Amino acid sequence: MGIKQIFAPTPLEDVVGKALAPIIARDTVPWYRKRHLVLLNILLLSPLLSSAAGGFDGSLMNGLQSLSTWKDQFDNPRGKLLGFVNAALSFGCLMTAFPAGWCSDRWGRRSCLIAGSIGIIICTVIQVTAKGLPQLIVSRWLLGIASTFSGLPSPLLVTELAYPSHRGKLTALYNTFYYFGAILSSWACYGVSKRLDKWGYMAPTLLQIAYPAVQLSLVWWLPESPRWYVSKDRYAEAKAVLTKFHAGGDETSELVEVELSEIVEAIEMEKQSKSASWSELWKTPGNRKRTYIAVSFAIFAQWCGNAVISYYFTLVLDTIGYTSSHTQTLINGLLQVYNFAAAIFAAMMVDKLGRKVLLMWSSTGMLISYIIWTVMSQRFEVTQSKIYGQLVLAFIFIYFFHYDVAFTPLLISYCSEIFPYYLRSKGISVVNFVTQCALVIAQFCNSIAMDQLGWKYYIVFCVLDAVIVINIFFLYPETKGYSLEEIAEIFDGPNAAVDIEQAIPELKQKVSHSEYSAGESGSN
Repeated sequence: MGIKQIFAPTPLEDVVGKALAPIIARDTVPWYRKRHLVLLNILLLSPLLSSAAGGFDGSLMNGLQSLSTWKDQFDNPRGKLLGFVNAALSFGCLMTAFPAGWCSDRWGRRSCLIAGSIGIIICTVIQVTAKGLPQLIVSRWLLGIASTFSGLPSPLLVTELAYPSHRGKLTALYNTFYYFGAILSSWACYGVSKRLDKWGYMAPTLLQIAYPAVQLSLVWWLPESPRWYVSKDRYAEAKAVLTKFHAGGDETSELVEVELSEIVEAIEMEKQSKSASWSELWKTPGNRKRTYIAVSFAIFAQWCGNAVISYYFTLVLDTIGYTSSHTQTLINGLLQVYNFAAAIFAAMMVDKLGRKVLLMWSSTGMLISYIIWTVMSQRFEVTQSKIYGQLVLAFIFIYFFHYDVAFTPLLISYCSEIFPYYLRSKGISVVNFVTQCALVIAQFCNSIAMDQLGWKYYIVFCVLDAVIVINIFFLYPETKGYSLEEIAEIFDGPNAAVDIEQAIPELKQKVSHSEYSAGESGSN
């Protein structure tokens, strides 16, 4: 594909699917000139910032390990103890990965998000006042619990609320916002790297309340998912949300009619043929493939070599001669800005290039970069030549560019797309649970292995990256060109498609008999 093709307009059918493309094509007014779409995209910042909060924490622990004041306060933990400090948050996430999914289905995506954001603020206060390792570890464990309740429903809200032609990019932006949080954290650590008092580590830690505070300021105006309303037989409220935020209040909108028909018919088909038990994740061939992708993608995203940098960048920089606290925090800050720019670029290419193309580009680029990174690390250890240290640093940046091409924007968005509504929160619960399991193992192993093996540990990731390339090539399907409901055809066959002509009359009857009026949902 040439440069002109990459930047040429993407066919609308490749973005929203066959049913919605003709309707949206008739509207030639740009989205940024429509008040309701501008408002919706601003409000979607609330769930997007859940990822930023996670990025803040990941980069915070990296930055704090470079600060002499933090080392002095907590007796410079290393090896197993440092691994336990980092893994405490993942243990909290593990405990609540499945309960958070149940709560999201039971009480709605918004309620779960609000509870999690409040919890993060409370846990940050506990963490910033920690006097020793026990309180620090407990605060991070509680923070993991709160983060799951904030993080799990957020990509669901983005996926289920976004305007059809924006869904691919916005869901891809979700994980990209991880770096938005990491930027604030890394530069806060850089800014205090020369301070010698307790605020040298307390100030950046206290900033962790910033993102959940902004979320809470926006979430009160954010609507609940129309798909969640339909799953509770609240059809009029679902229609009211779509009418207000997708059609600008036009009660006769054909777009809303077709969208809602697809949603209602898909969820009704699921209710009739499936129960929403966890066993559904592996009962059918289509669901087994979905679950395999979710589990494998979650493992690959943490075991492709990135976690060494994400949580132990200080140790990596030590091995190539960059030992100054000020230099380490500066490099970490620059890396986060670079990562954010690369991930934003990749998120904008999701509809243009497709998911599988980006995944293959990403995994192949990571494999090649890691091999070169490993060789240069070995040469530095033997020669102690600065040029090899500089080459390692350069290939760390090159590696992360390729990671950001797909593994940053697609981990949550791709997994959100491939699961049907009745399994979507459970599917994301599986992704979160497996991610945290993989992180716990990586956080323990990486600190110990880096201390014991140094650059030789990188060989493990070269092998794993080769396994990732093979899996993606053979087992990950393309979802470009399908609406959220149409993706079921890829996994379950043509019988899973929604019959729009039959669905629309049934929808009108259900809405007219709904006990809720559209007006009653306005406050949501």
